[in-house]
Amino acid sequence: MGRRKTGEAISGWLCLDKPYDLTSTQAVGRIRRAFNAQKAGHAGTLDPLATGILPIALGEATKTVSFMMDAGKTYRFTIAWGRTTTTLDLEGETSAASDVRPSLAETEAALPGFVGEIDQVPPAFSAIKVAGQRAYDLARAGETVELASRRVVIHRACVTGAPDADHVDIEIDCGKGVYVRAIVRDLAERLGACGHVSALRRTRVGPFSEARAITLETLEDLGHKARLLEALLPVETALDDIPVLAVTAEDAFKLKQGRPIVLVPRQVEDLKARLPAGDRTVSALAGGSLVALCEMRMGRLEPVRVFHL
Repeated sequence: MGRRKTGEAISGWLCLDKPYDLTSTQAVGRIRRAFNAQKAGHAGTLDPLATGILPIALGEATKTVSFMMDAGKTYRFTIAWGRTTTTLDLEGETSAASDVRPSLAETEAALPGFVGEIDQVPPAFSAIKVAGQRAYDLARAGETVELASRRVVIHRACVTGAPDADHVDIEIDCGKGVYVRAIVRDLAERLGACGHVSALRRTRVGPFSEARAITLETLEDLGHKARLLEALLPVETALDDIPVLAVTAEDAFKLKQGRPIVLVPRQVEDLKARLPAGDRTVSALAGGSLVALCEMRMGRLEPVRVFHL
């Protein structure tokens, strides 16, 4: 007999406003315990010193986490000029210092060079694995960490303010794999200055935004009132840009058994018109409930991930 799962079969997404000085793993653990959920996971690590949007998947929603890993993100951050640190943020020790304080105009003029497809070397203090070990573990042990450059995309970057001569506030929209600390490192170098991230907040991950976010304090209050489920968003929230097809109860039964269903020509043409170029992923719903994620092939829908909601 298989091991019985502990916890409740609760499914959905929670848009957590992660507080400062809490790891993403710790946040997932607290949410899982709050809901007594069988399964939980997050869609994209947020540094402990960063705040903001951390989408957490419970139950069947964990099957859609991969779609959120590729989602676009928005970050707001503050650069503190004058000092570079080993970790490129407040946590590290000073590794270089400078009296140079780039002006607002100089910073604005340099930012376009970081928009578009760019090559970025991740920070040594990152979760990337090197010979089976996390880069930050090697860096903390005093070893020299050399990471390969990666191609990343930044869609927009703009200065949003400058509290004083020592600080500048910036906001970016970007794709996956972008390190804000690396942007700050490279921007400071381009401006002939030293700098580090003094504040970082993620304000969006795909469809998850600040408008949908909930704090741990609010969640705790809902728990005291036995209203925790009000905080959950539907499993399909992560799939908002995937074409949806309503299927019959009979076809839903086939898909849940892992069997493909045949589409009529009208359905094929409709889905082709809505699918992005080169994509075949379709969400199948029955009675308003998510049944399966499928791939459309040769006039059929073949289930890839089946949901039990």
